[in-house]
Amino acid sequence: MKRQHQDKVAIISGGLGDIGRATAKALAVAGADIAICDILPEEEAREWVWELEKLDVQAKYNRVDIAQVDQVHAWLNEVEAKLGLPSIIISNAGIATLGGIHEIMPAQWDREIQINLNGSFYMTQDATRRMVASNLSGRVVFVGSWAAHAVHQNLPAYCVSKAGVRMLCQCMALELAPYQILVNEIAPGFVDAGLSGRIWADHPSLKEEAVAKVPIGNVMSADAVARQILQLCHPDNDQMTGSTILMDGGLSLLK
Repeated sequence: MKRQHQDKVAIISGGLGDIGRATAKALAVAGADIAICDILPEEEAREWVWELEKLDVQAKYNRVDIAQVDQVHAWLNEVEAKLGLPSIIISNAGIATLGGIHEIMPAQWDREIQINLNGSFYMTQDATRRMVASNLSGRVVFVGSWAAHAVHQNLPAYCVSKAGVRMLCQCMALELAPYQILVNEIAPGFVDAGLSGRIWADHPSLKEEAVAKVPIGNVMSADAVARQILQLCHPDNDQMTGSTILMDGGLSLLK
């Protein structure tokens, strides 16, 4: 039986993070060839690429600073040459800097905006331009956050950058709709993965406090986020564009 994304190519930024890995695996299981990028050296991705290839797909990794437009362009050139033209675009790379408005340094602010917002734009603009030129339909998913609409006092740059990503998603969705390129955002709340997961592993009491704040009484895994991304990319999802899928366990109901 043909898998739902067989013969398709998916690209994922921040592909060595927890959500990036979970998403890559989900798409590979669905049959897509996978191209991931991150800022870590290639030797740190080698075993992960092998694991993806065991799922009977092609997979490749490139070390890319998503905030550098020339590096993004070169990466997409290589992906197209080696795997083919991507039609599933997952903009996932991101960082967060803890600190209030008067604590965050200008260089930290700049770097966070460059990665979270500018990097998302560079990647999706370049990738979808190629799709339009080749008359190729597809899906774009931005990994956003509930922080795009809910103020977090110690994460000002993160909140602002994710709010920008949400508007970028909507602008891009409208412009690309005639080309059957559907663009959406997934906006997680508390995820037991990445930076939060590492902090909670060292300080279980902080996880308990987070769980207590979530109306449904638990926090999600990276796999749960990946499953929702996979649904947004499903061929049968042919009407939703410019939308935000908010999966925060009800946190936003209390803001």
